[in-house]
Order: sequence, then C-alpha cells, then structure tokens
Amino acid sequence: MTIPETSGVRTRDLDHTYAPPPASISGQSVVTVYTAITAVVLALLMLFGLAMRASQAGVITLPPDRFYQLLTAHGIGMVAISGLGGAAVMWFFLARYVALSRAILIANLACFLAGVVLVLGAIFIGGFAAGWTFLFPLPAHSLGAWGTSATSAYLAGVLLVGVGFLLLYLDTGRAIIRRYGSLGKALGWPQAFGRSSAEPPPPAVVASTVATIINIPAIAIGAVILTISLINALAPEFRVNALLAKNLTYFFGHVFVNSTIYMSVIGVYEILPTFTGRPWKATRPFLIAWTATMLMVLAVYPHHLFMDYANPRWASVLGQIVSYTSGLPVLGVTAVATLANVYRSGMKWSVTSSLLFISIVGWSVGVIPAIADGTIAINRVMHNTLWVPGHFHMYLLLGVVAMQFGFMYFLTAAKGAADGVIDRAAVWAYLVAGLAFAIVFLAGGAMSVPRRWAVHEVQWMGLDLLGVAFALVTVAAVSVFVVSFLRRVRTIGA
Repeated sequence: MTIPETSGVRTRDLDHTYAPPPASISGQSVVTVYTAITAVVLALLMLFGLAMRASQAGVITLPPDRFYQLLTAHGIGMVAISGLGGAAVMWFFLARYVALSRAILIANLACFLAGVVLVLGAIFIGGFAAGWTFLFPLPAHSLGAWGTSATSAYLAGVLLVGVGFLLLYLDTGRAIIRRYGSLGKALGWPQAFGRSSAEPPPPAVVASTVATIINIPAIAIGAVILTISLINALAPEFRVNALLAKNLTYFFGHVFVNSTIYMSVIGVYEILPTFTGRPWKATRPFLIAWTATMLMVLAVYPHHLFMDYANPRWASVLGQIVSYTSGLPVLGVTAVATLANVYRSGMKWSVTSSLLFISIVGWSVGVIPAIADGTIAINRVMHNTLWVPGHFHMYLLLGVVAMQFGFMYFLTAAKGAADGVIDRAAVWAYLVAGLAFAIVFLAGGAMSVPRRWAVHEVQWMGLDLLGVAFALVTVAAVSVFVVSFLRRVRTIGA
C-alpha cells in the first residue's frame, strides 16, 4: 500500500515537521472551530466533575438538586462533545478520500449549538436533573423538582443535536457510496472475504464507514424515543412500555458513545505514520475486525439492562456473550498495529504522538473493567457502584479524549507550532493523574460505594479526597492543552 500524496505523510518523518493538510479540504476552518469548541467544553465539563467529587468528599457543599443538575450536564455534555470532537477527526481525514459537504458540516454545528442552548437552559434555568439517559417516564414525573417546560426543552435540545449528527452521517454515507460504489466495498469486503487483488480502502474510510452505518439507525431510534418522551411530557395520557423505552434509549446511547472512539481512532491511523514513516495498512485481519465490531456493537447494548429482570433472558445472554467480544477485534488489530508501527521506527516523541499512543493504552486498559461489568454475576453486585464510572472514565479520559487532544496538537503542529516544556509535562500529568482518577472510581466500586449519590458516608470520603486530588491535576493538564491549542490557533491561524 502506498501513502496517498494528499495524506501529508512523509517517509520516516523523524523530525516530525508536518506537511500541511491539502488545500482541497474546504472545511478545515470549520474543523478548527469544532475542535476549539470541543477543547473548551471538555475543560468546562471536567470542572463540573471536579465540583461533584469535591462535594462528595465534603470539601464543598452542593445542594442535592444542584448536584444532580451538574451530573446531568456532565453526562449528556461528555457524550455530545465526544461525538463532536470525533466527528471533527473523522471529517478532516475522510475528506482526503471522498467529497464531503462543508454545508452539512456547518449545519451539524448549528444544530449542535442550538440544542446545547436548550439543554443548558433546561438544566440550569428549568432545574431538569433526570440524568443524561432521560429514562422514560422520569423526565415527565419529577415530583415538582422541574416543570414540563424544562423537560420539553431538554428533550428537544437532545433531539436537535441528534438531527445534526444524523445529517452528518447521511452525508458521509452519500460521499462514501459515491466514491466506492457501495458501503460493502468501502468496508473492504471484496478484499476481506473475496479474492479481489484491488487496493483496499484506507483505514480512515473503513472506520468512517462503520461509524456511519451504526450511527444512522442508532440516532434514528434515539429520535423515536426522544419524540415519544416529548409527547408524553406534553400529553401524559400518551404512554409507551417503559421497558421498550429503556431498550431503545440504551441502544441509541451505547452505539453513539462507542462510535466516538471509532471516529477518533482515525486520527491514530492517519497521524501516527507521519512520525514513524510507516503506512497504516488495511490488511485482511484489519478489514474483518472492523466488520465484526460493526455487527457486534449493534447487539451488545442489553448488558446495560441486566438489572431489568423483565427483559427477555435471551437478550441478557446475548449481552453477556457479545460484551466479551464486541470491542476486541478492532482494539486487538489497532493495539498490535500501533506497537508494530512504533517499534524500532526511530521516531521522535511529541505531544501529538504521545497522546495518541496513550489513547491506545487507555482504550486497551479501559476495556477490562468494562468486560468484567458485562458479566451477569459481577454486574448484579457492581453495576450500581462506582465501578461503572471507573471504567467509562478510563475509556473516555485516556482513550477518546486523549485521541482528540492529540488531533488538536496535530492541527497546529501542521502549521509549524512547536511543543513546549509545559506541554510535555502536561502529557505526563494527564496520563498519571487520569489513570489514578479512574482507578479511584474502580476502588470505590470494589468497596460497593454506590454511584449517583450526592452525599457520601464518612467512610467513603478518603477515596473521594484522593479522587479530588487526581482530578485537580487532570484538570490542570487539560487546561494546558486547551490554552496551548487556542493560543496556537490564534497565532498561526490553523
């Protein structure tokens, strides 16, 4: 496989002086806006998380209603902003291979911002605090904690964000089909399962195709349950089976959250070779792994419903089995290929390459507690404890978010900006403190400390204080990343 000239990759680019992105990417400025918004919002949401941990530790006092408002904003915000940041990574690199619509990229951002205004107004003005999953029928039954207007604004806001993302994925699907003829060809099926000797599609195209295929039905189903919940809030006599509603909600949520790492990892496939001088090849195992993960991620969501004993037994069995296997194909080929790409490459480490490498390590480690929680016998004990935020903080913080910050540094390094000593120190602080922060959550889960409690018992506060300390360091490191990126963008006009 040869590296396309438009990819900006240089052979054995040991000095990591990046070639500029191709001028044909008309949406580059919009991508920069996406990443700037992602950076700022990530830092803000981490401050929300710090405030909640500090309240649990007794360092500050948040009233319970305010705690759950922050919890709702933190949860829905992290899901949405991880999607926005992942979309920026995917769009930037996919545009090197297919003709994407800049207008759709802008429309998605407009829907996103309008939806965020509605969601924030619902939470911090209307008092909505039902959690990011908006499980039916809780949004419409607040016992007076918030009103119908707050519920309607929240649900409409999330729906509007979803509409924007749906437009984006419909456009990526259109562009991929126009370039490759079919989604199957874009997944490399002729090369993976047939005898075709043609060059397979690049890894960025394969991953983008998977993200497109899984997100279109997921967001459509999410829109259905959001609309049903909105109608129920306005007309309580309109109802739906609560268990069905929960299945729809978690299908949407699980698929979308997983897609954030599938989009973000495209940055690893495209950027890491600029340091090692070794192309990332779409081998047969790579192509088969992505197809396998695509199918399994659509079937794994029942592991969120193990506690719902009314759910069909076959669904729980399927959820446990697929929990063991769904993430392993792509993670396996990506982790092995990352090590092979880096090993004895003679590359020089920078903030970009370090964050991308950390992200693969964080993804690999974060999947272990997730698989454990996907075991029914363990889930019965651990699911409603801090074990669960432990696994997804590791997955998001050291996986998805690390990929996205690595991409941010890449964008500005491509314009000639150099890493500083503080930037490099922030990488180490982020790795150590972020890992420790997640481990504290896992330790709390092992002690059966419940999750989602605004007030903690004195016996739990020792771990809470450790969590606050590590959160402070993590937020400080992220602040360095964000300020550095914004400064670079302003200075060089990335």
